[in-house]
This record gives sequence, C-alpha cells and structure tokens, in this order.
Amino acid sequence: MANPTNGGQQAAQPAPGALPQLNVLAQYTKDFSFENPNAPRSLQPSQQQPAINLQINVNANQLADNDIEVELKIEGKAEAAGSVLFAFDLIYAGVFRIQNVPQAEMHPIIMIECPRILFPFAREIVAAAVRNGGFPPLMIDPVDFVGLYRQKMTEAQAQTISS
Repeated sequence: MANPTNGGQQAAQPAPGALPQLNVLAQYTKDFSFENPNAPRSLQPSQQQPAINLQINVNANQLADNDIEVELKIEGKAEAAGSVLFAFDLIYAGVFRIQNVPQAEMHPIIMIECPRILFPFAREIVAAAVRNGGFPPLMIDPVDFVGLYRQKMTEAQAQTISS
C-alpha cells in the first residue's frame, strides 16, 4: 500500500473555517483483463457451484499538492472441478482533489473514502465482463474499506515491529 507524501514539504494546514472538500477529477479503467481459458467447455451447465476467490487492494500516488490518484485493484478467479472458469484483473482509478483536510486525516480519506467512491463503477465493469464472457454476472459484495484499511495498518505496524 503506497503512502502518498508531498515530497517532504510541510503540508498546508486548512484555513480556519474552510470546509473540507473531496472532488473527483477523473475516473478511468487503467488496466483490465478477462480470461475464459476453457471455453466453450467451461460454459456447459454444472451441478457444482464454482469457488470464487477475490483480492482487493488500494494504492495511491501523489500527483500534485492536492491531487491524488487512487487505484482500486480487484483480482478474481472462478474455479470448478479443478478447472478455471474465468479470471479477471482490474485496476480502476480516479484522480481526487482533496482540500482543507488536516494532514493527519488525509491517509484514511485517501485509502477509505476514495476507493468507496470508485467501487460501484469497478463492480459494474467486472459484472459486465463476466456476463459478456458467457457466465451469470458476478455481483461483488460491498467492501468494508474501513476494515481493509485497519487490516493494512495492522500489517504495516507488525512489519515495522519485526524489522
């Protein structure tokens, strides 16, 4: 998980009375692949429910003083009877302008609120690709980005302690 910085410069503190702002400047598919390696055999009806494995990660890159690119990476694979039915890899990103937010609150906003905004769009891309691959659409359950953030922070602390 990337930790965006401002090049070591002192971050500007919000002006007293200025309201915090989070604006989406752009959203886009940065990278996407979908594989249906065993078609048409994988499209035949089956009594067995496929095992679906998902991984979700968030990365951020500082673009300018107030502009940050946030990447939501979703990887998934469906398998049945030891065979891959489909696999996908999506990086869906957005450029966010964050203003009038204290530096101490920036990281959680970047790693929780920004991916929460991106997620419904990424979910739709995955559902459409799976459907277009010949399967029922994969509707990914909502993601607890707060829990994911806490897990990543705990892992980072554990690595710091063990180093």
